[in-house]
Amino acid sequence: MTPAGIAEKIGVDPKTVERWITQDRTPYPRHRHAIAALVRESESYLWPNAVTPEKASRLGQNEVIQVYSRRSSVPYEVWRRLIDRAEERIDILAYAGLFLVEQDPGLIDTLRQKAQDGVSVKILLGDPTRPAIERRSVEEGAPGVMAAKIRQVMQYYNRLGDTSDVEVRYHETTLYNSIYRFDDEMLVNMHVLGIPAPHAPVMHLRRLSGGDLFRTYADSFDRVMLSSYTLERTEVAP
Repeated sequence: MTPAGIAEKIGVDPKTVERWITQDRTPYPRHRHAIAALVRESESYLWPNAVTPEKASRLGQNEVIQVYSRRSSVPYEVWRRLIDRAEERIDILAYAGLFLVEQDPGLIDTLRQKAQDGVSVKILLGDPTRPAIERRSVEEGAPGVMAAKIRQVMQYYNRLGDTSDVEVRYHETTLYNSIYRFDDEMLVNMHVLGIPAPHAPVMHLRRLSGGDLFRTYADSFDRVMLSSYTLERTEVAP
């Protein structure tokens, strides 16, 4: 987007936008909000020095739509709505996330159609061959179960084949939270030692310009994405 295009959208002179860029000037709050909404980024990201930590913290509190005491309490309709309304991106970070395909047998077809419509779909699963996965299983009192779930869910995702705009990758990070992002909304499953994910709390977040809570988890997803990798199907086979 050009400076002239931004100026037209927010109702200022193009030279004003050029001064913001070339002279490192900070726009007025009303203009910051309009630009952030236009480019779908937070004010704190675009102008880190313009939003005080106190304000970012207050906005972060307003980013919380709902807190569920356990993932199993999140209504299926919430998942369905978030998936159906996604127009730009669907990001999934989990070890297995098997429940997604179990509660919605048509999910794979939906993801394929979303990708064909131009939605970026990124799925990051735990590498079933790595120690972190078995450690999680042992901590939950079910050795071997997590790796088995990952291999099971891959039978579904393999059906996506080489669908453009769909990436299925693996990671071996210590998973403090599972993250499910749908454009500017997100469900964060907060993991608790010894407690299976369905029984752990979930936060439903909506990104606000200037807030820092949503971005914290979005940045976490991006960091795992950077260190993720692909595996051949034979490498994850039982």
